[in-house]
Amino acid sequence: MSQPVLICRPGERGEALAAALRAQGERVETLDVMQLEPLPEDPAMRRIWLDIDQYHKIVVVSPFAAVCLSESLDRFWPQLPVGIDYYSVGSATAATLYDQLGVRVHVPSPSAGEDTSEALLALASLQQLDNQRILLVAGEGGRTLLAETLATRGANITRVAVYRRTLHPPAPAQQTCLFSGNYRALIVTSSELLEHLAKWCNQAALNQPLIVSSRRLATLAGILGFCNLKVASGATPAALIAALETCDSQGADVDQGTY
Repeated sequence: MSQPVLICRPGERGEALAAALRAQGERVETLDVMQLEPLPEDPAMRRIWLDIDQYHKIVVVSPFAAVCLSESLDRFWPQLPVGIDYYSVGSATAATLYDQLGVRVHVPSPSAGEDTSEALLALASLQQLDNQRILLVAGEGGRTLLAETLATRGANITRVAVYRRTLHPPAPAQQTCLFSGNYRALIVTSSELLEHLAKWCNQAALNQPLIVSSRRLATLAGILGFCNLKVASGATPAALIAALETCDSQGADVDQGTY
């Protein structure tokens, strides 16, 4: 039996990635280690939705944040206000915003080579932001780069957390799979997930192919000890599958290494 490709993306995006991999003939094992949960609406959040027309720009960091934003705006704005520019870190988030809200979305330039916060911040329309009100829609925690950089460029930033991420250990059989390195490749698109899964990876797993969605994640992976890295051009299924295709079709040899 062929070695599985391990993925750990939660929710519908994980299902879409698994389906795309299976369509390529891959055997897929999903590591169900993260749950996304919408946060209850409080008075401060409600005020943000009611005042949405006061923002010049809205930056959405993930597809699940886009879903939460859409559901909230649907309750308060039967017709969206005009004049707001929408931005997202990746194409999947942009597609979600367009599908659910019907808005055009600014995304990182294809010339950047990857969908990251750094690539989004390179857009010309985000350089001079004096006195512009920008709403950042995200989950709890996460990176502060977007908010801090936009603020240094003159923007007045409001950050609203619309969901939380909860981490769980892999199932016992999946822990064994990780520990033994008995898989073709591991695909990870989140630093939080990468650091979490590294707890169950010994040298055998560290020698197996790890596919990440950005150079920033590759740097983190190197610090964590992973040594067979493939950097995809983005976090879309197509980009991740293209990176997988550069791996040995039989998977790397399971090498226990030295201690």
